[in-house]
Amino acid sequence: MSRPLRSSLWIGGVALVATLAAHRFATAARGPALRYDTVAVDRGAVVARVTASGALSALVTVQVGSQVSGRIQTLYADYNSPVKKGQLLAKIDPRLFQADVEQARADDGTARANLAKAKAQAEDASLQYQRSKALAATRILDQSDLDTARANADAAQAAVQAAAAAVEQAKAALDKAEVNLAYTDIVSPTDGIVIARNVDVGQTVAASLQAPTLFLVARDLRRMQVDTSVAEADIGRVRAGMPASFTVDAYPGTTFQGVVREVRNAPQTVQNVVTYDAVVDVDNPALRLKPGMTANVTFVYARRDDVLRVRNAALRFHPGADLVAEMEGSSRGPRPAPGAPAPPGSGPGERTVWVLEGERARPVPIRTGVSDGTFSEVASGSLQVKERLVTDAQSPSGSPGRRPPGLF
Repeated sequence: MSRPLRSSLWIGGVALVATLAAHRFATAARGPALRYDTVAVDRGAVVARVTASGALSALVTVQVGSQVSGRIQTLYADYNSPVKKGQLLAKIDPRLFQADVEQARADDGTARANLAKAKAQAEDASLQYQRSKALAATRILDQSDLDTARANADAAQAAVQAAAAAVEQAKAALDKAEVNLAYTDIVSPTDGIVIARNVDVGQTVAASLQAPTLFLVARDLRRMQVDTSVAEADIGRVRAGMPASFTVDAYPGTTFQGVVREVRNAPQTVQNVVTYDAVVDVDNPALRLKPGMTANVTFVYARRDDVLRVRNAALRFHPGADLVAEMEGSSRGPRPAPGAPAPPGSGPGERTVWVLEGERARPVPIRTGVSDGTFSEVASGSLQVKERLVTDAQSPSGSPGRRPPGLF
């Protein structure tokens, strides 16, 4: 190899080594780039919901019981039987009650006979007194005999009153026996359908302490209700008249619609958890829904369609003071004081997000609207669709972004 060629190769090698050294020095001086996690700004729907669970039931469910004790003689209705008001559902053996009626009727007849006898005796005593009075006026009868006749007449009149009271008492006993006999017929108090039967033929029911429940009659299963347990943190968002939707395990993939009828003020506390009952009216024309089904209910209290939205993860991100200068770098626009983090916003819905531009990020203040827990509506702010928002940043020293508590 010629000497000039060796000199050229040596000079070229030195120049390459110098270039690589200069590049490494420049890279070391600038430091490694930050590592970002980002999400994109987009447009779509934001639906704010409250979820709760509950159970389906008929609007009106009547417990049909028995006023008297006895043995079930006959059943005239069964599960799912449609019934009319006054229709016979069951019959209690009436023989003992019929005997009571006959006894009470006999006692009533005896009391009426005693009343007639007392009236006759009172009439006779009254006539005796009148005759004694006339004789006493002519001084034929002593005054003591006149007093005795008057006392007998008064006693006979009192006996008439006592016999009349006995007649009323016997009449009341007869009425009671006839009512008890009528109670052996168990009838439906309303139009509806039998959803439960708790007795069988031959079973003895005892009504001495409380009326036993023989049947459950639902007035109309074409209209039902869902009693939901809404947490106290969410009950302020639920109001009467708002729409609701729910699903049941029996029909997966099918969503049923309803309307909130009322929010009851009575709290329900279970293991220190306070809930309130929000009653949802539901139409059930096909009778697909049945009492007792568990319903997973969703209340939509706010909805925004085709709005600019950001993920809540971007709203939760707030860098520490040591990352602010590195993130902003040489980006244009107003910058906070050196070492100071960008404020997250202090007014209602005011937040600060970080928009990534190349290897630098800049803070952008926005005001949020409706949130569904994942996305939030951008009510105002200079964001554009497809802009990348920082959700996390890692500095070369390993200092991550800070996520203050209380934000989503």
